[in-house]
Amino acid sequence: MRRIHEMLDQWLEQRPKEQACIDFDGRTLTYEDFGEAVLDAADLLRSAGVGPGDRVTLVSENSVASAAMVLACSRLDAWVNPLNARMTDNEIGRIFAHCQPRVMIFTHKASDAAARHAERYEARESAPAAFGRVMLREFPEVAAEPVFEAAEQQVAALLYTTGTTGDPKGVMLSHRNLLYMAEASTTVRGLSVGEYLYCVLPMTHVFAFASAFLASIYSGAMIRYVARFVPADVLTAYAEGVVVMQGVPAMYAQLLKYCADHNITEPKAPKLRYLSAGGAPLDLDWKRKIELFFGLTLHNGYGMTETSPGISATVPGYERNDDSCGPPLPGLDVRMVPPPGQDELHDGVGEIVVKGPNVMMGYYKNPEATAKVLDTDGYLHTGDLGRFDESGWIYVVGRCKELIIRSGFNVYPPEVETALNSFPGVVQSAVVGERLKDGNEDVIAFVEIRPAANVTEEALRQHVKDRLAPYKVPSRMVLTEKLPAAGTGKILKHKLLEHFARSNEELAS
Repeated sequence: MRRIHEMLDQWLEQRPKEQACIDFDGRTLTYEDFGEAVLDAADLLRSAGVGPGDRVTLVSENSVASAAMVLACSRLDAWVNPLNARMTDNEIGRIFAHCQPRVMIFTHKASDAAARHAERYEARESAPAAFGRVMLREFPEVAAEPVFEAAEQQVAALLYTTGTTGDPKGVMLSHRNLLYMAEASTTVRGLSVGEYLYCVLPMTHVFAFASAFLASIYSGAMIRYVARFVPADVLTAYAEGVVVMQGVPAMYAQLLKYCADHNITEPKAPKLRYLSAGGAPLDLDWKRKIELFFGLTLHNGYGMTETSPGISATVPGYERNDDSCGPPLPGLDVRMVPPPGQDELHDGVGEIVVKGPNVMMGYYKNPEATAKVLDTDGYLHTGDLGRFDESGWIYVVGRCKELIIRSGFNVYPPEVETALNSFPGVVQSAVVGERLKDGNEDVIAFVEIRPAANVTEEALRQHVKDRLAPYKVPSRMVLTEKLPAAGTGKILKHKLLEHFARSNEELAS
């Protein structure tokens, strides 16, 4: 296959009347229905002036319309640029200015937030079609990018990373990148024809885009598109026969919290066989709690937008009671190299670099940034710190930039977070470093507490002291009812630093 839409063609021929997906509103589509939705979406884009090499910005939440637009872009050799409708006006505006799309599409029926953005861009509503309705706005005065026949040379998706400062970076993922990831995700998870996959992670994020949505198309699984994470709805879907669900650790933490608050001690999940977490570090204590509650292994994985996203994943049948991210995916060359500013590995810990068919083409219109992460041998420097165990499984211990050096000792935030999260009443935590005037760093912990839980800083500090070396114990703990998070559930650590800086200023005044 040369293009991602070709994955659908096999099922249109072999299983046209079988169930393909369930829309956000409960509407069920067969493969024949979904194939018609993709063709209608392609017709709409074509009528709006979209051609090969054009960018299509898709402001959406999970829905059939969103999925159909992705494959329609592939049919036209256009680049899809998925954006989470819950982004701010400023965030979308910055990406719009950089991407310069031929057309913007808004899935306003699935998302009130998308409807508000559509109004701001003065978009018009489309006629009814097999995918439903969307709103669109054309921008005719833009230039198309070159088009290539080879799957590894043609951009399929332009996904922007959520940087804390500076201009957004558009990750160019080729059809080859995404076809590889769809196949690898299917293989690792054992997805098969007709299995019920629950997609609540936002498809605008690479994790759900490739490992859930595209993997479901590749495998022939039946996928349910869910716009918002609601614990009660997840439990209902489990009871209705969900087989596979992929989430981020924060989702599972909130799910357990909901069950505890509603005295649910045993979920009804007759067909559930595979749970996985990704997109953020997995705390070992939470992994054990989730596994005990569901009676299933919580599989872990590691990746990033620039690797489409997978680099490694734990494998069913080889379960371990630890926080490993599993072996590298098939066909990838993963190594540990000395981190920036260091000449050697320390205790086997180094920066993770990867080479293979998953690695991005580069950053759009930004060769300088591309050269900083893609070396001349084709290895992507991830900026993550990790190590291998004796069997070649990967453990991620932190970010190069998030590494805290306290009194000459390396402090890896995930290790401190694991100790904090094991305290009763703690939902999740985030540990950051604060630079001091003398060049040293303090360890600061932000801890989300379950409502009505009797958690004090003194008790939590003693709990951590019993589990960590003194230099790893946070200098300050901030207890809160909610940590700021992105739409994926990933904790926004830069927001915590801003909050702490403001708190210091208020105290000083």
